[in-house]
Amino acid sequence: MTSQRVVSPFVKSTFSGGGSANECVEVAHTADGGRAVRDSKDPAAGLQFFGPGHWAAFIDGVKAGGFGRNKG
Repeated sequence: MTSQRVVSPFVKSTFSGGGSANECVEVAHTADGGRAVRDSKDPAAGLQFFGPGHWAAFIDGVKAGGFGRNKG
């Protein structure tokens, strides 16, 4: 069970592009140490919550290159 109380401002990645390539998400901390994520283009559309363990696993996967980039 994740805490759905957002305790920090939402921030957008510094890797987010500008102009038409500005498709990104915003992330905020939750009370239990997890994260809330929302679409930066439509913040009112809702939030997705991740508990601390799930968020840590996601970050570990990103750091390990588990999601890759489109090289095509």
